[in-house]
Amino acid sequence: MAETSRFMDLALEEARMAAARGEVPVGAVLVVNGEIIASAGNRTRELNDVTAHAEIEVIRAASNTIGAERLNGADLYVTLEPCTMCAAAISFARLRRLYYGAEDPKGGGVDNGVRFFSQPTCHHAPDVYSGLSGQSAAAILKDFFHTKR
Repeated sequence: MAETSRFMDLALEEARMAAARGEVPVGAVLVVNGEIIASAGNRTRELNDVTAHAEIEVIRAASNTIGAERLNGADLYVTLEPCTMCAAAISFARLRRLYYGAEDPKGGGVDNGVRFFSQPTCHHAPDVYSGLSGQSAAAILKDFFHTKR
């Protein structure tokens, strides 16, 4: 469990760095066999790219590092429940496990919203573990949006 917390701590740091760049503070870390392959935070504003969510960025980076589109055996740690777009990317990349922090009742696509992995059209569903450092992840988001209002 200590390694799981360490990986989520790194995702939380990525979220803080995203907030410092003016991005919605979401961070992600992708791990294969206990080794960090990639880490990223949201970059939608920086790149003017609506698909540049932390999950997509970390999957892209890991795929480039590994040299494959499928990331079988990989585990993703992300600070916020993935949206439907990111859930689809997680499925298509064939990630083994998804660990996420805070739930997203409005925009989530895993345990809220469309519940992508539960749909009959979903070809691959990772094992999902929610609530890991959820309070810390939620606090980063709340602080960020509080300063915007």
